[in-house]
Amino acid sequence: MHDIFSSSLSRIAPELYALGIKERDRLLNGINLIASENLPSLAVIEALTSFFSVKYAEGYPGKRYYSGCEFVDIVEETARNLAKEIFGLDHANVQPHSGAQANHAVFEAILNDGDTILALSLDQGGHLTHGHKVNFSGKRYNVVFYSVDKETQLINFDEVEYLAEKHKPKLIIAGSSAYSRVLEFDKFGEIARKVSAYLLADIAHYAGLIAGGHYPSPDSADFVTTTTHKTLRGPRGGLILCKGEFKEKIDRAVFPFLQGGPHMHTIFAKAICFKICQTEEFKRYTKTVIENARKLCSGLIRQGFKVVTGGTDCHMFLLDLTDLNITGKEAQDILERVGVFVNKNTIPYDPRPPAICSGIRLGTPFITSLGVEPEQMDIVAEILGDAILRRKNEEIISTKVRDFSKEVYKMCGIFDLYNR
Repeated sequence: MHDIFSSSLSRIAPELYALGIKERDRLLNGINLIASENLPSLAVIEALTSFFSVKYAEGYPGKRYYSGCEFVDIVEETARNLAKEIFGLDHANVQPHSGAQANHAVFEAILNDGDTILALSLDQGGHLTHGHKVNFSGKRYNVVFYSVDKETQLINFDEVEYLAEKHKPKLIIAGSSAYSRVLEFDKFGEIARKVSAYLLADIAHYAGLIAGGHYPSPDSADFVTTTTHKTLRGPRGGLILCKGEFKEKIDRAVFPFLQGGPHMHTIFAKAICFKICQTEEFKRYTKTVIENARKLCSGLIRQGFKVVTGGTDCHMFLLDLTDLNITGKEAQDILERVGVFVNKNTIPYDPRPPAICSGIRLGTPFITSLGVEPEQMDIVAEILGDAILRRKNEEIISTKVRDFSKEVYKMCGIFDLYNR
């Protein structure tokens, strides 16, 4: 009876254990260019498997509904203080389970049903939780969308200001899931103050770059939300930061309104992630992430690919495949067959529906975590070009991918740690 509870995963469920090994091998023997995925630090993974996964801790430090919270209180306070140090706001709530729930909590804290939000449209590079009609945010609030300029594909701040003055939104969102240039938070802040709106900076994609000092900080925002697993390279989870005046409203919106017991093992891992973010090594890592993205971008442009906005200031960019007689879905499928992982993505003013779309989004956090340096990104660009433009024999291309993973990833000690 007791033996089963002390047996290993491989013994209890060998078929499920095998799936875990296959997923590890897929990630470590391919080229993962999905911009929203990353490889957590080993210490983060250790934290996720700690005994903090056992603990129920509804409430907040010093105000719990369970006993035995002495150590989890210290962990949560540590995570909150580190987050405030990194991003420079007065208050941090580290309990949200995801970026979507972090956004939801901000809405619940300051908005009423029917209030107006001004945000970047999903098909222009925005995010589902910024007011799309199929999401709670689009169903509960009156959402007005700004867009990017058709020629430059950059955010049109004349339009943002015009719409803000016309519709008087209660909340303006500066954030995106597929915008490769700098989000000019100061301009958003000026417009928000002009119309007496709150400003939410959703930095889910850029948080690690901001923490590393390589992307502007959203100093003018009233609220900042982010995930912790993309460029921050932490556990899957969410984070809210805000000005001190909103502390109680934010905390009440997270608990008890939206969530019950926090995932203390994840908060433990967030604290570890935030400590790593303050190191020089992390700053070098995020710098390389951007350098890799720019090198990949320029390598693809040389092959004739069209890049939305013409380049990147961050970890990601969009390829516009409109003129290449291939859809985003087709490109994603071709690349997956040879071991390169991307996601199909709409481009601004996309003539195709979202399920098919005309672009793919490429990002470099994951492969940078495996040790890839800028001088090796031309090889990645060549593999992508062969697969999409020339449709060469899939076996030849997949062999190139396997050779790349063996030669390049194993230069980095992290690969060996994960591949044990």
